[in-house]
Amino acid sequence: MRTDSFALRHIGPKESELSEMLSTVGATTLDQLIYETIPDDIRLKSPLNLETALSENEYAEHIGELAAKNKVFKSYIGLGYHQAIMPAVIQRNVLENPGWYTAYTPYQAEIAQGRLEALLNFQTMISDLTGMELANASLLDESTAAAEAMALLFAVREKDQKKNEVIKFFVSEEVLPQTISLLKTRAIPLGIELVIGDHTKFDFSSGFFGAMLQYPGKSGQVFDYSSYVTKCKNAGIKVVVAADILSLVKLESPGHFGVDVVVGTTQRFGIPLGYGGPHAAYFATREEYKRSIPGRIIGVTKDLNGNRALRMALQTREQHIKRDKATSNICTAQVLLAVMAGMYAVYHGPKGLEYIANTVHASAYTLHKKLETLGFKQLNDSYFDTLQIKADAKAIKTLAENNKINFYYPDAETVVIALNETTTVKDINKIVSIFAEVANKEYNKIEELIEGTSITSEVKRKTDFLTNEVFSSYHSETELMRYIKKLERKDLSLNHSMIPLGSCTMKLNAASEMLPLSNPQWGNIHPFAPVDQAEGYQIVLKRLEDQLTEITGFAGTSLQPNSGAQGEYAGLMVIRAYHESRGDSQRNICLIPSSAHGTNPASAVMAGMKVVVTKSTKEGNIDLEDLKEKALKHKDNLAALMVTYPSTHGVFESAIKEITQLIHDNGGQVYMDGANMNAQVGLTNPGAIGADVCHLNLHKTFAIPHGGGGPGVGPICVAKQLLPFLPGNPVIKTGGEQAITAISSAPWGSALVCLISYGYIKMLGVKGLQKSTEYAILNANYIKARLKDHYQTLYSGERGRAAHEMIVDCRPFKNNGIEVVDIAKRLIDYGFHAPTVSFPVAGTLMIEPTESESKAELDRFCDALISIRKEISDSSTKDEVNILKNAPHTLAMLTADTWDYPYSRQQAAFPLEYVADNKFWPSVRRVDDAYGDRNLICTCAPIEEYMEA
Repeated sequence: MRTDSFALRHIGPKESELSEMLSTVGATTLDQLIYETIPDDIRLKSPLNLETALSENEYAEHIGELAAKNKVFKSYIGLGYHQAIMPAVIQRNVLENPGWYTAYTPYQAEIAQGRLEALLNFQTMISDLTGMELANASLLDESTAAAEAMALLFAVREKDQKKNEVIKFFVSEEVLPQTISLLKTRAIPLGIELVIGDHTKFDFSSGFFGAMLQYPGKSGQVFDYSSYVTKCKNAGIKVVVAADILSLVKLESPGHFGVDVVVGTTQRFGIPLGYGGPHAAYFATREEYKRSIPGRIIGVTKDLNGNRALRMALQTREQHIKRDKATSNICTAQVLLAVMAGMYAVYHGPKGLEYIANTVHASAYTLHKKLETLGFKQLNDSYFDTLQIKADAKAIKTLAENNKINFYYPDAETVVIALNETTTVKDINKIVSIFAEVANKEYNKIEELIEGTSITSEVKRKTDFLTNEVFSSYHSETELMRYIKKLERKDLSLNHSMIPLGSCTMKLNAASEMLPLSNPQWGNIHPFAPVDQAEGYQIVLKRLEDQLTEITGFAGTSLQPNSGAQGEYAGLMVIRAYHESRGDSQRNICLIPSSAHGTNPASAVMAGMKVVVTKSTKEGNIDLEDLKEKALKHKDNLAALMVTYPSTHGVFESAIKEITQLIHDNGGQVYMDGANMNAQVGLTNPGAIGADVCHLNLHKTFAIPHGGGGPGVGPICVAKQLLPFLPGNPVIKTGGEQAITAISSAPWGSALVCLISYGYIKMLGVKGLQKSTEYAILNANYIKARLKDHYQTLYSGERGRAAHEMIVDCRPFKNNGIEVVDIAKRLIDYGFHAPTVSFPVAGTLMIEPTESESKAELDRFCDALISIRKEISDSSTKDEVNILKNAPHTLAMLTADTWDYPYSRQQAAFPLEYVADNKFWPSVRRVDDAYGDRNLICTCAPIEEYMEA
């Protein structure tokens, strides 16, 4: 065995097992299986033009050399990004722990209670600090959260405002520039008119439905917004405040002065800068908007025994239900980062946060007073951590960069300095020395921070926060380490067993890909630092763009979208810009097959398009005749077709080139949803099928871990004609010559985790990438073959093959009184996470094993499903107590004094011999979703309050 081959470590089945697996699927060779799976007319005729593979050790040296090219300056740029200190106990036990980073979105609540509790802590932290009633479990970044807030307020306008077509939204010029750019992107297709100006001169007219403020402002000034908010409310205008999370420890919460939504980022709660991300944004609002809040909310409910349990509440999967009527297309949170930020608050508690915030403010106050003695004028009369200094910006910049320091220079006469948690007295003295040299003056060194404040009594925080017991219980490293481990033990992640989710590609996240994330040479780069300081990043990001461009067969790539849904939206906005550049602004019809991901229609509506749904055939393919009819009907207004390939039904449709040509012939562009790209890499690609743009889920095909529901990255790759429109950024130039405005806060989105996909491609190399795809298809067809005598596969290709996933029909089992959810919960007893339940077809399981799973693991999974099939046969609609209906079975049930079930304890908990070797115990019984939605509790409420609900 070659120990220096990453592909051998990444791909699960051994080469010695290949012939047995091929025999099971009925193929002589792997090439034969691929031939029978993928239409020959779209197969690539030559290998991808990518480099040969590096070994893991070679890659470690390579990525280390690139890291050394980054210049890690002290960055006091601010603009929503501040260097922070990640407690080592959180770095080691969460960020670097596969028990946390390999978990899936907690749709199966019974095996996700640890993650759900961590997210409930996060929501409680946000509600407390913002003073709002309800917070979600994080969004992608601050600018995205702000745009979602604008969309929410637009959706919940008063009846008279809708009737009178009130569409104006005021944005203070103090709002961060990247947020204003993203607001412009979102506003245009929704028909919202942005008015950007000085909030102190706002006229509060009835022509506005909403307003947005920054707290503190982008240059550091802390405004007292209380009277402004009152005037807005009197005029029927709802208010969003984008608030710095650490400043809220010292500043009165926005909720206290009556705002409607508060958004921001939790990056400075212990999360690396990472050249822009990933960071968990927050979104908090009033309970009356609970049905409109975007993203995921964690709520309290009870299980079958009446015990407290947690699960995702309300419209968690609303895109799949409401589709084009959905509130938002958000489907990815930033769970891993939200968990880390929440643990930061748990570790420090309210007193620790107060100490940090007080120190940051005292540092700014001390610097202010010292610079005054040198003759410099400071413009902010009230501030938290950011000073605005009148000075010769060019002279300061030259000296500062010579001293490895970055400030922000909004104009030639202004220097903005944003201090942070890492700032020491030594750092302050270094800053003072730069200004002293420019002023040609001597100064006395600062020995200690000056006591004093610029925060006025009107805005000083007077309300308590983080009063729940969890924020006062784990302040030693031992206590927090054990708390994190306690929660981890409640969650089933990839470090326990296969997570066979169709459409989600839960593959190995290799340790060698993950290790660079802990390196401060990657972690401590500000996204708005001069580009020449980020040479290592620029090399990696450019090479990754080129790699993805080659893999997709397109002309260029943007890494800016930081989730799959953001990628969908970005791709459609690029298509929209292309049509407008040609004078075809009337093209607004988007054709979407009925089997498409729910985010597709939601994204299309957000992009200002009208969704027209096309039919599927009984075989699960696009109904070509129906598509032709609708393409011809809308040919003058056709903007795009959104197609998933292989299809959402797990099939390579042979008519795909005919389909794409049809759209082009009628003036449209083809958007390919890249969710199933794991079945394409190295064998075919979007360019080969005739698509014009696709997004890629780097957290699926390209090995970024799901992290319990995020981080994700959703770059878009485009054909030549769409290159000019790739998204830009208002601070650092990115994108095409006619770039659309921003899609994400940072120029390259979640740049830090792009290192993972770069490493994945570098270590697999051209041959390993193709082999991974082939084994993903083999593994899926192996499961299909093993289950064929027990379950019906709903769809297959023309030669009877599945792609990298398949849909198993569980609807016939209703005759035995068994629903698909019962099978999902029973799989927990066998030690497995359920496949995707009831999507894209209700009453089915969609299974995707990925290439990373070994034959032994595939066999265990198949044995479990075959055993469950026997249990289904033994069930009937007359059963009042049933082993599947009672699943999952907890340790408390098994060790209770009484056992009143018509099956044994061993049957319940150890149904097959292998289970005893690695038993996973769910911490709660089946949860009651309906009860939780009727009695919505989304913060760490006392248990007494929960019991009264």
